[in-house]
Amino acid sequence: MALPIGVLISGSGSNLQSLIDKIAEGSLDASIKLVVSNKADAYGLERAAKAGIATRVLKHGDYSRREEFDAEMVDALKAAGVKVVVMAGFMRIITSVLLKAFPERVINIHPALLPSFPGVDAQGQACTHGVKIAGCSVHFVDEGMDSGAVIQQAAVPVFSGEDRDALQKRILKMEHRILPQVVQWLSQDRLSISGRQVILKKATVDQIHPDNCLINPPLEAGF
Repeated sequence: MALPIGVLISGSGSNLQSLIDKIAEGSLDASIKLVVSNKADAYGLERAAKAGIATRVLKHGDYSRREEFDAEMVDALKAAGVKVVVMAGFMRIITSVLLKAFPERVINIHPALLPSFPGVDAQGQACTHGVKIAGCSVHFVDEGMDSGAVIQQAAVPVFSGEDRDALQKRILKMEHRILPQVVQWLSQDRLSISGRQVILKKATVDQIHPDNCLINPPLEAGF
């Protein structure tokens, strides 16, 4: 049975589109029951409409407290039959109201290798700090700022002279790959949490050489 998910967005919805595409091609065993946006002009709403997915706009400014806003989201998501909540570019910190309604079933995609560079403009932070390797993370959500247990990460090299926008585009390509993968693992009930460790059942670790790594700038001969 396809996993019923709800997707929270605030902007263009490119990660939403990656989920829609993977479902359409049969790689992802999930069904998007509702897309919720806190911004009425979010392009992701158009993406959802084109795919025949129900949408709901809840403007956070209409609520005096975060908890009231989250309670309205919970009602909408529950009414749609959602079991897992995917934050895909949703620019709001959620509260215990939503987390208690979907315990260990709220995930988020973040454009950095957490715990480095939480919060907004992670790609810009990476460029400012001059890191050599950046990337993205899918993590379970808690009440902190991008502080929940990490499920999967993808790393990309940061090239000399590369600006924020160029780095963002390359990270985004990885986001579009790992977010659907994590949702698929959830649909297969293959994830469990032990402290801060997320354990993937039946992981194909034998396919990964223990010395496999990304080094940037690359090592030269003799090292």
